Amino acid sequence: MYTDALDSLLYLTAAALAAVIASVLLAFCVLMGVVAFFHPFADGGGGGERVLWCAVKAVHDASKTAKVVIYCREGLSAAALVEDAQRRFNIRIDKPIQVVPLRRVGLIQPERYPRLTLVRQALGSVALGWEALRQVVPEVYIDTTGWAFPYPLAWRAGAAVVAYVHYPTISSDMLAAVWAGSATAVSNDADIAESPIKTAAKLLYYGALAGWYAGCGAVTRLAAVNSSWTRRHIAGLWRLARRPPVLVYPPVDTAELQTLPLDRKLKQLYLVSVNQFRPEKNHRLQLEAFAAAKRSPAAAAPTLAGAALREARLKLVGGVRGPADEARLAGLKAYAAELGIADSCEWIVNAPFSELRQLLGGAVAGLHTMTDEHFGISVVEYMAAGCVPIAHNSAGPKMDIVLPLLLDAQGAAALAAAAGLGRGGSDSLGGCGGADGLLGPAADSPLVLDAGAHVSPAGAAGAGTCQAGGGGGGAVGGGAVQVTGFLATTVDEYAEAIIKVLTMDQRERLRVAAAAQRQAGRFSTERFLQDFTAALADVLPP
Repeated sequence: MYTDALDSLLYLTAAALAAVIASVLLAFCVLMGVVAFFHPFADGGGGGERVLWCAVKAVHDASKTAKVVIYCREGLSAAALVEDAQRRFNIRIDKPIQVVPLRRVGLIQPERYPRLTLVRQALGSVALGWEALRQVVPEVYIDTTGWAFPYPLAWRAGAAVVAYVHYPTISSDMLAAVWAGSATAVSNDADIAESPIKTAAKLLYYGALAGWYAGCGAVTRLAAVNSSWTRRHIAGLWRLARRPPVLVYPPVDTAELQTLPLDRKLKQLYLVSVNQFRPEKNHRLQLEAFAAAKRSPAAAAPTLAGAALREARLKLVGGVRGPADEARLAGLKAYAAELGIADSCEWIVNAPFSELRQLLGGAVAGLHTMTDEHFGISVVEYMAAGCVPIAHNSAGPKMDIVLPLLLDAQGAAALAAAAGLGRGGSDSLGGCGGADGLLGPAADSPLVLDAGAHVSPAGAAGAGTCQAGGGGGGAVGGGAVQVTGFLATTVDEYAEAIIKVLTMDQRERLRVAAAAQRQAGRFSTERFLQDFTAALADVLPP
């Protein structure tokens, strides 16, 4: 096994070195006015592909002379890709594009490399980048996949290199996990975690890869990132780049979801979970928290709130891509039965958008349990649809999405109107000052759940806590803080948040839902087009 791995590694290294030498010749063949996107699986249909097609639209809108080229896997046509962008994402590409076929996309697929996966994929991406540039050397090379290792090829060939980074290929978190001897993170096998020598070897491996990655990032003309978490990591790794990374939130199709009514008029309360059935999404934590909420003293109480908890359901929506996902889904169903909540769970697999929209339109809250998710599109979708988000207290949801709104009096009134509430009594959201009423996220501080099911701006030592409801929020800097959702980490914290939302007064929930829906507007397609175009202003052809 190791002999085969070494042979493959030597072969790919030789190919990469040959590509670097040959790139010198490419410098004389730059096609001016051509903007090329490196996206081998452009037909994938996920969030990365939505970014791709929005970026293509942004280039078309910003440049009158740009000719757009897509480097993608062999067998895809320009017409089919444009039609797919319209059908899946409602993104209309009016100007023509050209496809450059790539035959060796298998070189970047992880299942090809059981050992030394990262470095062999990296070398494979260099070979794939060489295949792309051998056919077309553009004036501007834009990578929307995160494969940074071909960047020096494109740079040496004469192209301006632009990166849109969803997630760093290697990060300080990975190194820290190996250093700490974690056997559960970054595919760190137990035998490595238990061996100081193997741990040192893996740290050396990751350190060398991080150095290579940093060198590749140094040649970028522009690096755009999708979240504050990603920006922090890329800024630390790509310190030699010409300019610091620019934050451009990914496009989320919030417009249609924001038309859903906030007043649910439910026959039955239910939570929704919209996540692919993959290990990192941590559905087991959702099931454990839901079971804990149903076993809580609040659920046993002979009250309307207790009845709501006992009768509430959890609807889990996700995609299944093959036998591995099917087996994982079966395991989750068995675990729900083991926890005694099988009758309260409903599993919806590969649902079309129309069904997803209907499910979001009836849910009171949405669950998210992935640790260090770089952004969190599902959380934004919850908020846009008027579902109260209960998200993991890390990365994108913590730093960018589930933030409190700081409102002045005008904004408080507008929010109350959006929620269908009057201004008087406990429905009033006080505040002062401002032009449009929305002063923005309160000091960029997320809300975390404490043991009493309160939410407070993180780091506000000694400040008055801000409940999800009540008077609508506490004062921060002369404005009113309005909660937009909950953040949690442990089973108990998630259970507390679930209990809070399911037993929340309808007026309180409407206030939180209205604030969440307004917050979701920060991540719209229109905002992405505006920010991405501004970032590319000095890079694109006229």
